[in-house]
Amino acid sequence: MDALLHRGYDDFRAFVNPLVSMRATLSSEPYLLERVEQGRLIDADGKHYTDLLAGWGTQAFGHRPPAIEAALMAFLNGSAPSFYPSGISPYAGLLASRLHQQTGYDAAFFASGGTEAVEAALKLVRGATGRPRIACIQGAYHGCTFGSVAMMQAGPYRDIFGPHLPMIDALPFGDMDALEKALADPSLAAIVLEPIQVEAGVRLPDAAWLARLCHGTGERGVLLVADEIQTGLGRTGRFLSSEDWPRRPDVVTLGKALGGGLMPLSVMLTRRAIFDGVYGKFALAEAHASTFSGNALACVAGLAALDLLDDAMLAEVRRKGRLLRDALDEWVAPSPLVKAIRGEGLMLGIELDAPDHPCYQFDYLGVPELASQPAIGMLLVHRLYKAGYITQICGHAWQVLRVQPSFAISDDELLACVHALRDALDFLWDLQ
Repeated sequence: MDALLHRGYDDFRAFVNPLVSMRATLSSEPYLLERVEQGRLIDADGKHYTDLLAGWGTQAFGHRPPAIEAALMAFLNGSAPSFYPSGISPYAGLLASRLHQQTGYDAAFFASGGTEAVEAALKLVRGATGRPRIACIQGAYHGCTFGSVAMMQAGPYRDIFGPHLPMIDALPFGDMDALEKALADPSLAAIVLEPIQVEAGVRLPDAAWLARLCHGTGERGVLLVADEIQTGLGRTGRFLSSEDWPRRPDVVTLGKALGGGLMPLSVMLTRRAIFDGVYGKFALAEAHASTFSGNALACVAGLAALDLLDDAMLAEVRRKGRLLRDALDEWVAPSPLVKAIRGEGLMLGIELDAPDHPCYQFDYLGVPELASQPAIGMLLVHRLYKAGYITQICGHAWQVLRVQPSFAISDDELLACVHALRDALDFLWDLQ
């Protein structure tokens, strides 16, 4: 490994986050990564890894996709400004126009991380409606900035940072009575939800509940916000997962793969009438801003990503999603450790159910502070690391393994990962 890169890993442990480095070491996570070859990660020992997380969704097109690299290199080899002091970036204009063509939303605000797009949405809905209350859904994950964390599932990501942004109500997932009560509140500005609650265990909403939420918000003038940071941009086989909802969301947030895996980029999309109702006066035109919003390099990556994400690629995601799901149903679902498999397209969750045996418990494994959490998910992750696969459990549901490979993964690689999953499950079952 390059000496400077190796020192960088040590410096991360010393100066960035030592506990993250310790966690990776304890779990045998392959973090000493040296290079990428044909979209696969290779560590310092030359071992190849298939990333079944697709870089937490950022690497939807594979690690270092050549088309994105080429677009960025072409820009860097030119002489166009990357930053426009006026705040008027032609590259942001081009990307917003492309997103309008793809989604129909004609107003965009660009940022770097997904949580920034969520923050922009929270300000927008309060400003647009003049109402203070915002409802989210229990089990949510919208990011870790202050407004987003107010909508976070109760637990370590949220609890110690209170008091939280006021007038944020978390509705029980799928609870029709709680939904009706929230809709009846005249102070309700918006309901924010994910098409699939990934961190809560890859949970899909009940169709009747979702239909009532969509129709009810429309009837009451309540804005509907779809957080598609994890589900948008083809992950479920559609450009937007919410595009088949009974009502089109008023606001959509996108991120992760939008920068092609090489640049941080997110966006809040809405209708021009809603956006101008808040920011349509000279005094307010920049009342919500970000210095690097719409910077040229990020938007060049975004334009290249949209070039890749055409109808043919979306069809391939749907086909590969069916192939993966069928293989999981055949080879993985019969395992006595598997309780359920859920999801859409290339966003799937495998819920595990371990026997009541000490070997599946964190205190037995020497981590008593995690005794309240199920260990089976991390045990499976550990076995998959050894087999050359990088994946992870869901943030709020440690018993659910998330499987979200890149769109570029081959059929053979998909089937190989399914068999590796079954082998790992068989090993864990035999531990008793």
